[in-house]
Amino acid sequence: MRVLRGAGPPVAFAALVVAAWALLTAVTGIPESSLPTPGQVAAALWDDRAVLADNAWVTIGEILVGYAAAIAVGLSLAIVIHASRAVERAVYPWLVVSQMVPIVAIAPIFVIWTGFDLRPKVMVIALVAFFPLAVSTIDGLKAADPELLRLLRTLGAGRVTRFRIAQWPAALPSVFSGLKVAAALSVIGAVFAEWVGSGEGLGYLVLTYNNQVATADMFAVIVVLGAIGIALYGLVLLAERLVLPWYHDERRAL
Repeated sequence: MRVLRGAGPPVAFAALVVAAWALLTAVTGIPESSLPTPGQVAAALWDDRAVLADNAWVTIGEILVGYAAAIAVGLSLAIVIHASRAVERAVYPWLVVSQMVPIVAIAPIFVIWTGFDLRPKVMVIALVAFFPLAVSTIDGLKAADPELLRLLRTLGAGRVTRFRIAQWPAALPSVFSGLKVAAALSVIGAVFAEWVGSGEGLGYLVLTYNNQVATADMFAVIVVLGAIGIALYGLVLLAERLVLPWYHDERRAL
């Protein structure tokens, strides 16, 4: 019942948006090439279901591998930066700079380096998604209770023990916040990567339908991409509820 109550408002809002969309297309008579009706998008989803499914599995595979790489890089980098003030001063500014270069400018370089296989796509997704996870983890590690840290030092606990008992548990809510943002960005990164060099995938389908001015089919691809992003976000949210039940209990109490 709690899940149903939580899903009710967003589902109702989505229904309201679709109704307004249908009303807009009916009243204004906007051509399908500019804005298809919800019915036309639904028809495209059904008619293209085989093509969408085949290419969706390709994109899902890229997203999962790139997301896993982003988690490995983001968490490792955050822990290393937190462990050394000198490393933080040297590396953190470049961590920020890495997000200031447009990904569409870097992606072709990855293709030149590695070719048109899975590797450049994973690199693009990881580059897009690791930053929020790394920053959130760094901030979370700094949020450990200083009184608990002083107590552990007094009891002779070493750095690893303090990290395991105090810092990492305190950082977990921030880690999962970064994971949720990274999940959404992984989908965006996969589309960018497929635009640069790919012959399959949902991003490739978007370019193909754009060249054909098949707007309803483009919207169908967008719907599938949104569903993938929501599913990945939901899996992270489920993992958060399983790993941090106390955190959600406290939030509900507030």
